Amino acid sequence: MATRFIRLTDRSLFSGALVLALLAVLAIPGQTLSAQEAGADEDVTYTRDIAPIIQQNCQICHRPASVAPMSFMDFRDVRRYARRIKDQVARRLMPPYHYDAGNGIQDLKNDWRLSDEEIGAIVAWVDNGTPEGDLADMPEPMVWRDEQMWQQEEHLGPPDHVIKTLPFDVPAEGGDMWWRPVVPTEVTSERWIRAMEVRPSFPAGRQVVHHANPKLLRLKDDGDYQPLGNLSEYAMGKIGEIVPEDAARLIKPGDKIEWDTHYYPMGYEVEGDQIELGIWFYPEGYEPEFTQNLRLYPLSGDIFLEPGGTSMTQGFYRWDHPVRIDSFQPHGHVHLHGMQIKAIYPDGRQEMLSMVSDFDARWHHSYIFEDDKAPLLPTGTVLV
Repeated sequence: MATRFIRLTDRSLFSGALVLALLAVLAIPGQTLSAQEAGADEDVTYTRDIAPIIQQNCQICHRPASVAPMSFMDFRDVRRYARRIKDQVARRLMPPYHYDAGNGIQDLKNDWRLSDEEIGAIVAWVDNGTPEGDLADMPEPMVWRDEQMWQQEEHLGPPDHVIKTLPFDVPAEGGDMWWRPVVPTEVTSERWIRAMEVRPSFPAGRQVVHHANPKLLRLKDDGDYQPLGNLSEYAMGKIGEIVPEDAARLIKPGDKIEWDTHYYPMGYEVEGDQIELGIWFYPEGYEPEFTQNLRLYPLSGDIFLEPGGTSMTQGFYRWDHPVRIDSFQPHGHVHLHGMQIKAIYPDGRQEMLSMVSDFDARWHHSYIFEDDKAPLLPTGTVLV
C-alpha cells in the first residue's frame, strides 16, 4: 500500500498557509495530430522549418552530457530518429510536458507544449522524406550553459548561499533508497529568499536521484526543532523556483535542513553523492508584502490497487481567508495516473483549475500560472 501525495507552491494573501488537496484521476490517452489537421505546408525543410523547433524545444535535453539518451544537435542526428520523433510529437508525448490542453487554466509560464503548427510541420517533414533544405536557411547554433552551472545562474548569478547533504553511497543494484540527513543551514542573519534550486551532482547524481526535498526545521524556545514544511523541492525534470516579486520565504539563524531524498540504483555505483540547495536572497533589509509557503500534503487515506486495476482518492480543503494559487505540481511514482484541482466557490460554482491526466514519474513539472491568470479564491472556497 502507498499513500499518494502531491506538492504545490502555496501562498496566503492575508494569513496562514495555502494548502491544496488534489484528486487522482485516470489517464486519458493523448490524441495524435496529423499534418493536414495542423495545416502544415508540404514544402517543409529541416534547415528552414524543423531546426528552429528542435533547437528551441528539444536540445535542452537532447545534447551531449545532458539527460536524454540521444543527441539532436545536427541534421544527421535528427534524421536518424525522425520517425520516432514524429510518433512522440504527434502523440504529444514530447516535449515531456503533461499538463492537459483544454482542462483548467492554460496560461502557464515556461510552457513546453508545441503548437499544432509545429507538430504539423514535423509530421509533414517526416512524411515527405525528411528533406534537408538550403543550408543558408540554417539558424545559428544555440549556445548552452556549462552543465556545472546552476540552471538559474544565467539570470540571477551564482547563489548567495549553498547547503549540501551529507555524502551517500548509491550501489549499482537494489531497490529504492531514502536518505534523510539533518544539516545546519549556517545562515548568520534573518534573510528573505528570492529563489532556490536543488541540484543533484553531475552527471551521475541526475540519473540516480528521483526527488530531494529540503525540509526547514526551526529552533523553538524549549530547545526542540519545529518542522515548517519544505523550503524547496526537486524531482526529475524540475529546474528550480523563483518566488513572485511581492513575496518571499524566510530563513533564520539556527534553522536546520532535514533532507528527504529518494535514490534508486541505475546499474553503476555512485560514491559519496551530495545534493546541493542553492539560495538567492533579497537584499538585507528587504520586507516582502506576503510570505509564500511550499509544502507536501498527502491525499486522504491509503490506496488499494488490485493487479491491473485502478483506484481514485480525493481530498478537500476549505479556506478561511482569501488566497492566490501560484502553481500546481503533482507528485507520485509509477502507479500514479493523474491529478487535478477544482475550486467550489461559496456561491456553488465549480471551476477546474488544473489537470494532469497522463502523469509521468520521470518528469515532475511545477506548472506556474501567468501572473494575471493565477486563480484568486475568496474566503469559503473549497479545493477538491
